[in-house]
Amino acid sequence: MPIVDGIPALNLGNPQPEDVDTRPHETAHDAVGPAPSRFWLRMSAAWWRSLQYVGMTLHFQAHKRPPNPTFTKTIPSTISKVKGEFTLQFYTPEGYAVADKTGRKFPAVVNFHGGGFTIGNATDDARFARFVLEICHAVFVSVDYRLSPENPFPVAVEDAADALLYLIRSGPDLHIDPSKLAVSGFSAGGNLAITAPLRLADHVKSARASGMHIPDYRIRAVATWYPVTDYTRPRALKRANSVRPDQTLPQTFTSLFDASYLYPPSLSLSNPYLSPSKATDEQLAEAIPETVIFYTCEWDMLLEEGKEFARRLEREPISRDVRYKMVPGVPHAWDKSPNPNRPAELSEDLYSECCEYLREAFERE
Repeated sequence: MPIVDGIPALNLGNPQPEDVDTRPHETAHDAVGPAPSRFWLRMSAAWWRSLQYVGMTLHFQAHKRPPNPTFTKTIPSTISKVKGEFTLQFYTPEGYAVADKTGRKFPAVVNFHGGGFTIGNATDDARFARFVLEICHAVFVSVDYRLSPENPFPVAVEDAADALLYLIRSGPDLHIDPSKLAVSGFSAGGNLAITAPLRLADHVKSARASGMHIPDYRIRAVATWYPVTDYTRPRALKRANSVRPDQTLPQTFTSLFDASYLYPPSLSLSNPYLSPSKATDEQLAEAIPETVIFYTCEWDMLLEEGKEFARRLEREPISRDVRYKMVPGVPHAWDKSPNPNRPAELSEDLYSECCEYLREAFERE
């Protein structure tokens, strides 16, 4: 049974291969069709958010219990045209409490949670945070970006870029070294881990061209877990091409997620801040850091697009150091299992592996 961010989900009503339209989607209307009302989407999202909270509560019970945030910061949006606030959850490693006295500056991993841009919370990845603290000795900053349908695209990616911009500007005051940043994310957050650096690079270029001072920074690595990278591919086609269509994300969820985030109907699905696979080689070479850590799931409908994108990043002219792994025999978001007795199989081994790669990236001169 697939798990969607801690929620066990029956897979009902998925189309059979003969029903699949293989034509690429160009606009949100192509992907969503006649969308439900925004009011209905808000009510549906609220219902699934409550269930997701229960699922994640169970997920956190398994030994070893994950850490709690050390402190939070609520910051104003500066990039998005939709003004508002969002919260950063800070998890801090050993030695941070005395950094005022020692003057030590820590690397930081800026994380984006999953949930189809519609459900989920910044604390959902606390199990991963524990490995970042213990192995990377880095601050883990998880972002409660604003969710759809209340805030459809591009608010989430702009909040994600804004979180990075805040740490670039304020990091030294928070004992964070802006030259040692990394981004991570799961599912929708895996998309943001790729698109936020793209959005940030464009914003910084524009801001500096207009005379605005933005401090120097360096993003050392991207760690992306089972991301969506191409919204132009029909969901039904992705599902039909999976080796286990019965284990892919249920249509109930994908329809809700897409109708909530892909708005208005005229939205181009080739926007690189939405579908990073549609970014140019020049955009990717400018914004994507040297180290790319990329995990996909064998039974996931997002497997093929993820694998293709990872290979593209590895090839010339982008030529990144890509650490790619397909996790066998698991569905999308398997690591968020709501089993209170034990963590999902392989999840902690892969969290550890990922953090070893992150540590290497931080330590590389």
